[in-house]
Amino acid sequence: MRTTYMAKASEIERKWYVVDAEGKTLGRLASEVASILRGKHKPTFTPHVDTGDHVILINADKIELTGKKLSDKIYYRHSGFAGGLKTRTAGEMRAKYPTKMLELAIKGMLPKGSLGRQMGKKLHVYAGSEHPHQAQKPEVYELRG
Repeated sequence: MRTTYMAKASEIERKWYVVDAEGKTLGRLASEVASILRGKHKPTFTPHVDTGDHVILINADKIELTGKKLSDKIYYRHSGFAGGLKTRTAGEMRAKYPTKMLELAIKGMLPKGSLGRQMGKKLHVYAGSEHPHQAQKPEVYELRG
């Protein structure tokens, strides 16, 4: 009788992938990157273990949004004080904080709790085409579709 395979933290091999965000749609890119961070692309995927790989996202400032989302999509944050609600449109976010926009989209698709935070640390987002992770010998990852 065979038992279900459960990955152990000591057995996991992590790779580094570079994903170019230029011309890609925000949500479609985010869902695929979240899947890589979780490890769902591996046959050794285990839901309660972080089996994912590191992802380096470049050209975050060239991400696309469909429809009128640049003007209509709003990002909210609150200071915790009365009247402390701050808002920004997606256009402002892409202009001033392009890396934050991608990080929020991807981290929202990861599990909540300590496991999701651990997976989120393997995400490295850069606005330009340069990144400081050449020593890790990252492979270029081609997105589906």
